[in-house]
Amino acid sequence: MKYLSTRGGVEPVGFAEAVMMGLATDGGLLVPESLPRVSAEQLQAWSRLGFQDLACAVMQPFVGEDLSAAELKDLVARSYANFDHPEITPLAQAGERRILELFHGPTAAFKDVALQLLGNLFEHFLARGGERLNIIGATSGDTGSAAIAGVRGKPRIQIFILHPKGRVSPVQERQMTTVLDDNVHNLAVKGTFDDAQRIVKALFSDLDFKRRYRLGAVNSINWARILAQTVYYFYAWGQLSAGDISRRVSFSVPTGNFGDVFAGYLAKRMGLPIERLILATNRNDILTRFVHHGLYSLTQVHHTLSPAMDIQVASNFERYLYYLLDQDADAVSNRVAAMQRDGRIEFSKTEHRRAAEDFAANAVSDADTLEQMRETYRETGYLLCPHTAVGVRAAAAWPDAVCLATAHPAKFNEAVQEAIGMDAPAPACLQGLLEKEERCEEVAADLNAVRDQLKATLETTQ
Repeated sequence: MKYLSTRGGVEPVGFAEAVMMGLATDGGLLVPESLPRVSAEQLQAWSRLGFQDLACAVMQPFVGEDLSAAELKDLVARSYANFDHPEITPLAQAGERRILELFHGPTAAFKDVALQLLGNLFEHFLARGGERLNIIGATSGDTGSAAIAGVRGKPRIQIFILHPKGRVSPVQERQMTTVLDDNVHNLAVKGTFDDAQRIVKALFSDLDFKRRYRLGAVNSINWARILAQTVYYFYAWGQLSAGDISRRVSFSVPTGNFGDVFAGYLAKRMGLPIERLILATNRNDILTRFVHHGLYSLTQVHHTLSPAMDIQVASNFERYLYYLLDQDADAVSNRVAAMQRDGRIEFSKTEHRRAAEDFAANAVSDADTLEQMRETYRETGYLLCPHTAVGVRAAAAWPDAVCLATAHPAKFNEAVQEAIGMDAPAPACLQGLLEKEERCEEVAADLNAVRDQLKATLETTQ
């Protein structure tokens, strides 16, 4: 399997190079040269597999010769060994609604499913080449702590995570800032997540700086993140269908950066019988407006009860754009240039119709988020985090849709208290965080300020 850039400026690379490259060197995102098509017989066989064996089966065609079957099996086994549920991503029932619980990893968020694996992939490939890596990523809440958990203490890696100061939950912040390993560096950016993400992309686009300081990516711009997340769509379908390929399943996906829902889109293109992908956003509704009106246009970033979705520029939208425009890299480049110039991309009626066939979409207010949390708890006793509540509310017209539970509710205890008047019981990984020692540096939302901070830190650590 080889990988290309959505903008066409990168020679085909293998899986290992794609993982280590992160953002393509032409500024685009890496995508497979072709997608494997899963047969009915494979789907039936996969429906009988446990999560780890299924992960190996789904990912093997994508890793090609860069990992043997035994190496992949070992990496997968180690990546999911510290999840607190034997099924890794179990299906739960809340009344009539099915919930796909993705929060059983070490930081209680869906990002663990991909980032535990990515950390081990980095370690494996670096050891093979005798190399070192400096990871830089931006987080709107959960990516940072999951990335840190995936690489903390790994001797060949330094990690720098940028989070928007005051715009993540206290628990999310402490999950990052209380990790005191020498290779972990937290930067609180005095701005929004979009500011932090813009800075990270600019650093990767500076190819001399990227090469000199050996930068690697953990955000969902890294293809391995998307690949790992496709697995739980196959797993949920298998649990519900028992291998009946006539059974089609819909999924409601809370999303801000478009990575999680794009993983579902990828699974569907591979042949998974998905009926509908429901794209659920909060007040930051650029993706919903795109599906409804065929216009992708920037507005102000609003702070909401579901802060991990407080995003305007969705990093993975470019991957979808690549497929929407029939894998025409020149067309993608032109649309991205228009976005950078005008803050908007307009789509033709045909393109809009295709997008509306690929996704349903709904935006959910804070008031409706709280009401959904109250209603679900009152009627079923099941406690939703605010992001998951957005997904449940957005899927109101699809009662059979599986809703992805992206985080444990205890990560957003203030919202839980506001919704139901009580604390969310905290899993072991979240207990005592607010009393632990912290380490974090504040930095201006400025490319040069962050670049200088990285250089100064690396000069003392390497």
